[in-house]
Amino acid sequence: MHPFTLERPRDLSAAIALGARTGRNDAATEYIAGGTDMVQLLQENVRRPDHLVALAGLLDHDIDAGSERLRIGAGSTMAEVAAHPQVASEYPLIADALLNSASPQVRNQATIGGNLLQRTRCPYFRDVGYAQCNKRAPGSGCAAIGGENRWHAVLGTSNACIAAHASDLAVALVALDATLEIRGPARQRTVALAEFHRLPGSTPHIETVLDAGEVIAAVEVPRSATARQSSYVKVRDRASFEFAVVSAAAILQVDGDRIRQARIALGGVGTKPWRVPAVEAALSGARLDASAIRPVAALARQGSRGYGRNDFKIELMQRAIVRAVETAGART
Repeated sequence: MHPFTLERPRDLSAAIALGARTGRNDAATEYIAGGTDMVQLLQENVRRPDHLVALAGLLDHDIDAGSERLRIGAGSTMAEVAAHPQVASEYPLIADALLNSASPQVRNQATIGGNLLQRTRCPYFRDVGYAQCNKRAPGSGCAAIGGENRWHAVLGTSNACIAAHASDLAVALVALDATLEIRGPARQRTVALAEFHRLPGSTPHIETVLDAGEVIAAVEVPRSATARQSSYVKVRDRASFEFAVVSAAAILQVDGDRIRQARIALGGVGTKPWRVPAVEAALSGARLDASAIRPVAALARQGSRGYGRNDFKIELMQRAIVRAVETAGART
């Protein structure tokens, strides 16, 4: 492990003033909160900061389900949010995504902010024995493109990176039109979660829109009468403690056997949580049965590209959409 100093600021303002960064391997100073992902990467020498700034105990951990929106402090743990009675009853998609993530031990420690900022599970990124990884070492190449890429993205990729985003929660929150409250040294701003993660392009090591010193302070989800009629489908290699091969979040407004409105997001297939507006638009007015949903789900493949071993994801993500929409439609 690379040696580093650990700063424990007295409050969040002091932490922000230190100008640390999050989610970039070229940062000399980084933030750490729950540490469930960070510690593994430190141990494996994937991340080599000279300084860490601890956010433990400094971030808001309140969960407020108000009349207009749900506000989740970034310091809340995954377990606390999943177990919150109003989250479970009024925003079941969030609870489902969280309970399908990690293990109880990790959920008890990992923060909501950290979950949204977790790094890819690409083995070429996480194993420093591989020299080619543009996320870890910009300009070195992408070994996954011609290598073992079964777990990798088919949407939003570039010639520089095809690593898939790992968060289940982010997929649910993007479908729910969530926004992030960002605090920094000069300002506080609000960013739509759908715009928070950056496509890799030619700079895959820059993963979010966060500037130096900025932290996620809270997640806000607008209240919606349709949030209860939702479903999260996760396809994975084993039943627990496994990341998604493909996942789909669906939120519906239904009138009889017709879909009036739909919001669909995908995980495991994109370089960021992936919303599919073409599918959403085509589902409006469609019958709520598989024969009608299937051709609409095929629109999700627009812009997709397989790299050999992950070609199957293009078909599988369509099937996941059908299952998620059917399941959400069956809920009242």
